[in-house]
Order: sequence, then structure tokens, then C-alpha cells
Amino acid sequence: MSLDLAAYFRRIGHDGPAAPTLETLQQLALRHPGRIPFENLDPLLGRPVALDLDSLQRKLVQGGRGGFCYEHNLLFQAVLEAIGFRVTGLAARVWWGRAAEAPAPPRTHMLLRVDLDDGPRLVDVGFGGLTLTGVLRLEPGVVQATPHEPFRLLVQGDGYVLQALVAGAWQTLYEFDLQPQQRADYEMACWYLCHHPDSRFVRQLLAARVDGTVRYGLLDRAFSVHRPGQPSERRTLDGADALFEVLETRFGVALDGGMRDALRRRGVPH
Repeated sequence: MSLDLAAYFRRIGHDGPAAPTLETLQQLALRHPGRIPFENLDPLLGRPVALDLDSLQRKLVQGGRGGFCYEHNLLFQAVLEAIGFRVTGLAARVWWGRAAEAPAPPRTHMLLRVDLDDGPRLVDVGFGGLTLTGVLRLEPGVVQATPHEPFRLLVQGDGYVLQALVAGAWQTLYEFDLQPQQRADYEMACWYLCHHPDSRFVRQLLAARVDGTVRYGLLDRAFSVHRPGQPSERRTLDGADALFEVLETRFGVALDGGMRDALRRRGVPH
């Protein structure tokens, strides 16, 4: 199956130009995480995660599902390249939620470098609760606005650190360098995330989506709503039916009967 660009555009609600311009890149980077959710149901339930283009399209475009970083950004890379962008896959060590003094985590996150005529940009449509909804210049030391939080890049050694301004404080999301990655690199890291007992993807239910200026988040049964400049709203979902309803209506995840049964059998802790 070759890339069905028209089907992808319908999936994300894009009816604008398909030209390799900054404006197009900005529109796609915003619309993608608004229509295709971040979620880890397959590794959580022991289902295989395939990274070939056919599988990504069947799941994320045709199947009404979401995925995690490799699924999102590999699909996004294929879309951008089909339009005519020059794209390089990169890898990052995720520090979000980890203590600064903790041992360095493995490079298990994927992001994208896009080279435009006026310089390189960074995009990342697969970072969960703080997924980048804008396009960043590869320019350290300056605050860059996005449709959601402000972001900035800092130089660290031979690479960079990405930070977001969250509740008035700069939070480190991940560190990365500009070494191009190959599909084999992503396949190996994806296998780790889907099988290693220390991977949170096999231990916790995770979901995220943006809806206008709102961010939705889910951690097991803890559902959160984040609005700019307002205190976050949080509630615990009571029972499987409430969980299914939120997954379908707030995150847009198409749940089949087998997934519902598997989630009931597994049980999702509070």
C-alpha cells in the first residue's frame, strides 16, 4: 500500500495546500495531534505494534486509532516527504517526569528535523501530554510561541534540550542531537517500549489529545483537562464503562469489542 495522502488529509481535517512550505507544515503539525490521539493500548494489551507504512495507515488513518511516538512521527514523516519536504528522523532521551539527578534514560523517543529553504525546523506530533503543536526553529536560547505552550531549546554538549513553559516554570522534556536515525534504530527502541517490564507503556494506560486550546490527558483512570491560564481539572473515572466513554469521546479512540474485553480482563488501576 502506498501512502494515501488524501485519506490522511481527511483524517486530520486538512483542506489547505499540500506544498512544502512553512505554512503547510504549521497547519499539519497542529491538525495531526488534534485528530489522531496519542495512546498505548496495543503494548498495554500485549498486541503487536508494526511500524511499516501499511500498518500505520490501517491503524492511525483508517482504523480510528492513535499510537505512540514512532507510529505518529513515522507516519508524519511519510506524509511530509510525499508533499516534498526534506525530513530527517532523530532520537531523544526523555527527561519529562524524571529527576534531574536520575541516570540518563535510553533514547526511546522520535522527533523530526525538517529542512526548509530558510533553515531547519523541528516538529514532533507524538510526545503525549505535551505534544508539540507548532514548528520550532532550530535556534537555541529564544522562547518560541506555539498554539499551546511556549517552548525553547538550550544547547547541551553536542546536542540540545527541549523545554516547555508549564504552569510558569520551564520543564525539560527531552534531550537530543542531530544524528540521523534509521528504521532499525526505531524498531529496536519500539520493541523495548512494548516488551520491557520497566517500560511504562506495558504498565500504565496513557492517552493524550489536543482539542482547540485544550489538552486532554489520561493516566490509567486519572482523566485531566488542561486549559491555558486555568487550573487543571482532574477526576478519577469510575469503572470500565466510564473509561471507554472518555477514550472514545475525548480522545477519539475507536475501541472494538476485543479491546474492551481485554481492558476489562486486565483491569486499569486508579
